[in-house]
Amino acid sequence: MRVTEIFHSIQGESTFAGRPCVFVRLTGCPLRCSWCDTDYAFYEGSEQPIDAIVNIVRAYDCPLVEITGGEPLAQPECAALLSRLCDDGFTVLLETSGALDTANVDPRVRIILDVKCPGSDMTDRMHWPNVERLRVHDEAKFVIKDRCDYEWAKETVVRFVIDRRCSVLFSPVFGELDPRLLAEWVLADRLPVRYQLQLHKLIWSPDMRGV
Repeated sequence: MRVTEIFHSIQGESTFAGRPCVFVRLTGCPLRCSWCDTDYAFYEGSEQPIDAIVNIVRAYDCPLVEITGGEPLAQPECAALLSRLCDDGFTVLLETSGALDTANVDPRVRIILDVKCPGSDMTDRMHWPNVERLRVHDEAKFVIKDRCDYEWAKETVVRFVIDRRCSVLFSPVFGELDPRLLAEWVLADRLPVRYQLQLHKLIWSPDMRGV
């Protein structure tokens, strides 16, 4: 597998925010979101066998692991890596764009599905059956760029009854949408969602890698 980086940090997003976590960032992504903050993962990295990846993860002695990218499911071996980590007793998170089919992901994995709002310029790449198969321990994340994205996200949550399937996360695009505005919209509309900021960007420099 081609791996961009493996590092130990504070989980900055999701319902696991604030917990120490080992991140395995795989290389490659078929999408080009307008607000992408990890474009270095499109091409960088080195080939590593699954055994080597698992050994590095074990060495951090941390029970929580997230496989991210890029788009991790773009690599066929990703499913095997996820299962291997589950077999080893880790709590495994998968951060995925929603563009690639999640049907073959090990059911023990907690999927964090990034539902692409119009502001990403990638809404047409969504594989909508992924939303319909979300389970109670999964999460749906909406990265919101402006009011148009917010209204679209609200309608999408209702259309797919996502809030009854799993946790729903609303997050502002860092540096583009005032976090206070999004918080006020969520409160005014009494939405059944979890508001989140990218915690790691508040702890460290927003463009710092390996955190």
